[in-house]
Amino acid sequence: MSTTSAIYEGFVTHHRLTPREHKFRYSVFAVLIDLDELPRLAEGSRLFKRNAWAALSFFDRDHGDEGDLRQWLDRLLAQHGISAAGPRRVLCYPRLFGFVFNPLSTWFCHASDGTLAAIVYEVHNTLGERHAYVLPVGPGDAPIRQGCAKEFYVSPFLSFDCSYRFNIRPPGDDVLVAIDETEGGAPILKALFAGERRAFSDRNLASALLRHPLMTLKVVAAIHYEALRLWLKRVPVHARGTVSPIKS
Repeated sequence: MSTTSAIYEGFVTHHRLTPREHKFRYSVFAVLIDLDELPRLAEGSRLFKRNAWAALSFFDRDHGDEGDLRQWLDRLLAQHGISAAGPRRVLCYPRLFGFVFNPLSTWFCHASDGTLAAIVYEVHNTLGERHAYVLPVGPGDAPIRQGCAKEFYVSPFLSFDCSYRFNIRPPGDDVLVAIDETEGGAPILKALFAGERRAFSDRNLASALLRHPLMTLKVVAAIHYEALRLWLKRVPVHARGTVSPIKS
């Protein structure tokens, strides 16, 4: 079937710069899901389902405020004075055999004329909390560069005195989500996901699943493994502090 939704197969990299250098790279794949196409994707696939157990699946409750996703996005965008009545597409990991953890789900929100109006960066931590950063996209922005201050607890190895700079190449033949993080105004971390587009089909889903059968478990295992490596390198640990996480 011909859809805007797609599979993006590529890799994730992290490069911590200070106070100890630390790098890793993992092969992964993500799906781009157009909310308008989601019912048809689930009905037309033997491998992919919505809100039901399958080899690969998308559960609405894994995102947003556990209500209707379009209404959640409408509220977020309205709170920031952004008009985006067009397609809503999310780049995220699917559930594999019922399990998923998305450190970041990236929502591309379009105006009614199809232009990209805003990006919502939905960050999840391992405590089951999530927070959405809503950033407008200006006309003609290419590549897209955005920034914001940190408002949400993610890692004990990073303080709240941090800011993010996003460099985005929206989904097309490929996709890039790159994040440069500063702490106290100094560069501390570079992270990115880069992937190449594959059509959303059972054949390509099966191929990605065979190459990455335990990917979502690997994501969580890698988070704890890399945290252990940072601890062994004696990277300072920051208390969570008094800043309350904001759940969106």
